[in-house]
Amino acid sequence: MNTKTNAQQGIPELLAFTAAGAEAVDRLHRQLEESADEAKILDVAYTMMDTPVGTLLLAATERGLLRVAFEVEGLDKVLDELGRKFSPRILRSPKRLDVAAFEIDEYFVRRRTSFDLALDFSLTSGFRQTVQRFLPQIAYGTTESYKHVAALVGNPKAIRAVGSACATNPLPIVVPCHRVLRTNGELGGYLGGLAMKAALLKLEGAA
Repeated sequence: MNTKTNAQQGIPELLAFTAAGAEAVDRLHRQLEESADEAKILDVAYTMMDTPVGTLLLAATERGLLRVAFEVEGLDKVLDELGRKFSPRILRSPKRLDVAAFEIDEYFVRRRTSFDLALDFSLTSGFRQTVQRFLPQIAYGTTESYKHVAALVGNPKAIRAVGSACATNPLPIVVPCHRVLRTNGELGGYLGGLAMKAALLKLEGAA
C-alpha cells in the first residue's frame, strides 16, 4: 500500500525546481561578473574562502590583492568599509581571486613559504605603508621585533608606529605582520586576535 502523502510525492519535484533555480541564479551572477569586468565598472572583486583558521575574505582590484580579512573583523563590516573607503562598485567575483586563494591554500598546507601576488596598498599610506611593504622580507619561520623593524626601515625611534602599522595591516598572512613581536618576545597586537597570531607562528614553526 502506498502510504506517501501528496506532499511527500512532490518533494523530488520541489528539490529539482530548487536546484534549477540555484543554477539559474549562479549563471546570472557569472554573467553579471563578466559584464561588469568587461565594462570596467568592477572596482573591487571579492570572495570568501575556508581555511584551517576560519573563513577569510579576499578582495582585489585590477592592481592586485587589496584586503584579507578574518571572521572576527565582521566580513560584512569589512565589505561596507571597502565600499566607503575605496569604491562602492564591489561584486563577488571569485575568478579574480583564484590565484590568491590557491596560494593561501598552499600556505596552510605548508607547501608555500612566500607569496607571488601583486598587492594593492591603496588602503594604507605614509610610514604605515613603508612598514607593510617591508614585512614580506621577514622570512617564513622567523620573527623580528618592532624595535628592529623600526631600525630596518630607517626610523629607529618609531617603535610604536611600527606596532600600529602591523596592527592595522590590511593584508594579513600575505603581508606577514604576525612575524613581528615585542622585544621581550610577547606577541603584541594583531588584527585577527592573539590566538590567530600564535596559530600562524606555530604553523610556520616560529612559535
